[in-house]
Amino acid sequence: MLFTFKPMNESDARAIVTWHYDPPYDFYDMDQDPDDLAEFLNPQSWQETNYSVSDEQGQLVGFFSFTLYDATTLEIGLGLRPDLTGKGLGISFLQVGLAFGRSKFTPACFVLRVATFNTRAIRTYERAGFKPLQTYMQHTNGGEYEFLRMIRQEKPNSTEPH
Repeated sequence: MLFTFKPMNESDARAIVTWHYDPPYDFYDMDQDPDDLAEFLNPQSWQETNYSVSDEQGQLVGFFSFTLYDATTLEIGLGLRPDLTGKGLGISFLQVGLAFGRSKFTPACFVLRVATFNTRAIRTYERAGFKPLQTYMQHTNGGEYEFLRMIRQEKPNSTEPH
């Protein structure tokens, strides 16, 4: 599948917030946390950090967010459309997102956060070269949940398959 990135727009953001995942992944539904929902629907974030991802037919298939913490560390967030999860697309989606982030920000490392129950995503991140960094508790979705922070160090002149 060929993936194309563009800055988020209102239409895509409103479509993404209607996505609903099967349990236990419904934890990631945007309407589970009002603060996350408001931030995602903020038009300022569409041009600065959030990108829509479409397939070769122009269909919205996911999104990435990129937050540059300093000159070396880029945090990513991502979501794949619910009907596409669990079908082996995660690794290629992630690799293309890393390549896009690398081309825009040239980080020395990528970091991400994932709920520890999401072993499916953790395996995908490990296959892409991410290593566990730390676990911590985070207040979100009306409760306290354990998260894992993961890191991937970039090698000079590294390339990801597209």
